[in-house]
Amino acid sequence: MKCFMYRKMWCSILICIAFCCNALAQNKKPNIIYIIADQLRASALGYAGDPNANTPNLDQLAQKSFNFKNAVSVMPVCTPYRAALMTGKYPTTTGMFLNDLHLPLSEYGLGDVLADRGYTTAYIGKWHLDGHGRHSFIPPDRRRGFEYWKVAECDHNYNHSHYYTGDSDEKLYWEGYDTYAQTRDAQQYMADQVGKEKPFALFLSFGTPHFPHHTAPEELKQHYPLEDIVLPENVPESMVDGLKIEAQGYYAHCEALDISIGNLLSSLEELGISENTVIVFTSDHGEMMGAHGVRAKAKQVALAEAARVPFLIRYPELNGNAGRTIETPITTPDIFPTLFGMLDLPIPATYEGDDLSEVLTGNKEIKNHAVLYMKLAPWGVGGSYDREYRAIKTSRHTYVRSLDGPWLLFDDINDPLQMNNLAENPSHKKLVGEMDKQLWKLLNKFGDDFKPAQWYIDRWNLKPASHGSIPYSNDGKDQENPQSPRLTNGTS
Repeated sequence: MKCFMYRKMWCSILICIAFCCNALAQNKKPNIIYIIADQLRASALGYAGDPNANTPNLDQLAQKSFNFKNAVSVMPVCTPYRAALMTGKYPTTTGMFLNDLHLPLSEYGLGDVLADRGYTTAYIGKWHLDGHGRHSFIPPDRRRGFEYWKVAECDHNYNHSHYYTGDSDEKLYWEGYDTYAQTRDAQQYMADQVGKEKPFALFLSFGTPHFPHHTAPEELKQHYPLEDIVLPENVPESMVDGLKIEAQGYYAHCEALDISIGNLLSSLEELGISENTVIVFTSDHGEMMGAHGVRAKAKQVALAEAARVPFLIRYPELNGNAGRTIETPITTPDIFPTLFGMLDLPIPATYEGDDLSEVLTGNKEIKNHAVLYMKLAPWGVGGSYDREYRAIKTSRHTYVRSLDGPWLLFDDINDPLQMNNLAENPSHKKLVGEMDKQLWKLLNKFGDDFKPAQWYIDRWNLKPASHGSIPYSNDGKDQENPQSPRLTNGTS
């Protein structure tokens, strides 16, 4: 009789524990996986209509996601984008407008922000915010609150790329092609978090499809015969042959990304955490690849190929498996205010970006919304596009102002390749005036008077070399004083 009573009591306890665990799981904040590709243009995906792209996993993800079709990089190059993402601030506020700069420790880093909101944090892959040299060890006190850490400051040797982990300054190397290896590590990290009390926020920062393009997996390059590659009409015929060679490796890198993300999504399903995980897929900036006659590998240009990025948010708890294309534009400082707003998490008072979460939770668009992107200093991209600019993107137009005044205006719906500059058309003078007014409204909001490059270099006490750049360096000494960094050549 006593045995039966004890058994009944333990059954009740176990049922109670199971009920409580289920309740905790339901009330647990969702996990966050933020995936950053490097130099992936918004158009270079199957779901975006690129005839060359073989990206079935991303195409399927897009069908189940909020797809921001008018997302731009606030400054289309690596370090400035990452600084804006990590701080929620514009480059004109932080001074992070050149590659290889050191993000000041006084800034409220995103890892710390997420930890303060109850998350376990992890970062795998490329960092490019420390400014102490591209192969330098980044100690824990400079990791901005990220606990799990397998990171390199910057390394594009994809078949022999390095990383550091834990408290050790021993340089380690990913096994084989790093996109695949980093994905496997992310899969293991997710598996290790299952059943733990805290949700996790995992950043997976790939180096691809950034050049060198020829180092993509050979078996994937064979999927893109040169004679089958189709380049857009805005690429000059004289550049086509050379660009097809670059494009072959570029699309092979993209396919490898797609395979990796497919594996990551499969792991989420197998682990049973897909429904309670927010997935963001995006890029830090695009790639010109010869468009408008600008050389391959160039970015920082005001045109769509460099400035526009893919931006998908999948959160089954909010939208199930029903995807939606969103016209409302978004720029980098808006990203985490929007995600926090969607998840009903406190938004730091230091953030300058807009909370656009009503677009997601309210199934609506924000009419006449415009977002800002910019270049503060020349980067050596060549030609007429190598100049300072401020630009805005709306759901329909791209408008760009140089120091000389209105420069570019495109109707991105009727002219997606941006081949017809309306700023030079007298019949669009009124529209140019309206867009210019909208641009200055945003610049005034963030205290940017749009000065020449030297003004910003002097303001942040930067020390350019006599030739205006420093060479790419792997010796860890390319910035002897990270608090007074020098102008870099923008090669990453």
